Amino acid sequence: MNGHPPLFRPDRFLGMDAAPGEARWVFFGIPMDFTASYVPGSRFGPDAVRRASYALETYSWRQQRDLSETGAYDAGDLELPFGNVPEALERIRRQARAVLAEGRRWCAVGGEHLVTVPLVEVLLEQYPDLVVVHWDAHADLRDTYLDERFSHATALRRVADRLRPGHLYQFGIRSGTAEEAAYIAARPVHSFPDEVYRPLAAVREQLAGRPVYLTVDLDVIDPAYLPGTGTPEPGGIPAREALEALTLLQGLEVVGMDLVEAAPLADTSQRTAVLAAKMVREALIAVSAAAAGTGGKEGQA
Repeated sequence: MNGHPPLFRPDRFLGMDAAPGEARWVFFGIPMDFTASYVPGSRFGPDAVRRASYALETYSWRQQRDLSETGAYDAGDLELPFGNVPEALERIRRQARAVLAEGRRWCAVGGEHLVTVPLVEVLLEQYPDLVVVHWDAHADLRDTYLDERFSHATALRRVADRLRPGHLYQFGIRSGTAEEAAYIAARPVHSFPDEVYRPLAAVREQLAGRPVYLTVDLDVIDPAYLPGTGTPEPGGIPAREALEALTLLQGLEVVGMDLVEAAPLADTSQRTAVLAAKMVREALIAVSAAAAGTGGKEGQA
């Protein structure tokens, strides 16, 4: 930060100072929580994460690089018609296609996990061999939830419907139904319970050279560290493991990513939003380090 605090910009994530036409990565918010089943309010996640970024430095001590080097641009939040799920998903698709048409990649912040479905759909148009790396407390592989096929509880089932067999990798899962467990057992879904860093490090070579999409449900982190989420699940990973695991993105061909399910109204301490903002910073630095051909500094959990 050059020794002085940055000017607070409520409409811009800290350090995302690239001009729109020069950006390599586009950051945007998706304020949608139309199918939230427990704690609503993730529509306020993008704004809270953006504001909380000003509690941080642009420089990553862990990776020894600065967010301002990533060429990221904050495009603001999408305008979505409240309660209209099909139209909201279509507007998300239009935004994603516009970013891809410009030769850029995105880091989106939700919003509920259903927003991942249209983002993956658009990427599959360009990358039919796409691999999805999914961090979550919940498998999200139900075929329906309350008789609805499009829900935050079915998001990864709709993603899996579209992917090639064996192209879904799940990490940190510690909750699900018997139906979801049977689905994983019957199909080539790579599912790793409870942890993220060690299993991701173990399969990293399988992901190398393939287009990868990362989707992170913040409830993968234990609610002791991150209480502001829609469906908190005890027994999650610590904050440090999440941050260290993001360094494993270095060297992978990450073509897009999202971070979802921050519900800031459920956390008056704001530590959820601050941790989410730090994860955005670390993820963008890691993937841009790979694109720039720099090594960075990998941590160990």
